[in-house]
Amino acid sequence: MTNVNIKKLNPNATIPTYGSEYAAGCDLYACLDEAVTIQPHETVLIKTGLALEVPVGYAGLIYARSGLASKRNLAPANKVGVVDADYRGEVMVALHNHGTTAQSVEHGERIAQMVIAPFLQVNFIETETLSDTVRGEGGFGSTGTK
Repeated sequence: MTNVNIKKLNPNATIPTYGSEYAAGCDLYACLDEAVTIQPHETVLIKTGLALEVPVGYAGLIYARSGLASKRNLAPANKVGVVDADYRGEVMVALHNHGTTAQSVEHGERIAQMVIAPFLQVNFIETETLSDTVRGEGGFGSTGTK
């Protein structure tokens, strides 16, 4: 298991937790002075009150919580947030209301999940040709639907 240093920027912040023994994503919690109402089709930055020290070679990937998205239409506006290893500011979630009714978010509510994942940083080499594959240039929908 890898350690991630975390700093409470607000004493009322909640340290992320895992919902089950083998959960990939840890829950991020809202850190608010008062409840926030997100109107339909509106995006609001929700603070967590936390800063992280993601290890070099890893990223904190912030995803929607399935229950919040399917039951209340709330999900990160950018679909997947990225916390880079050199970022030391507060982790915030741009929560978007995809529904038609206002939704309230309260302090301590689980607002998103974060997966700490390794990644590759690559060198891009410009070339005139690429290797051939069976798929070739087949793009959207080219591999079928079933």
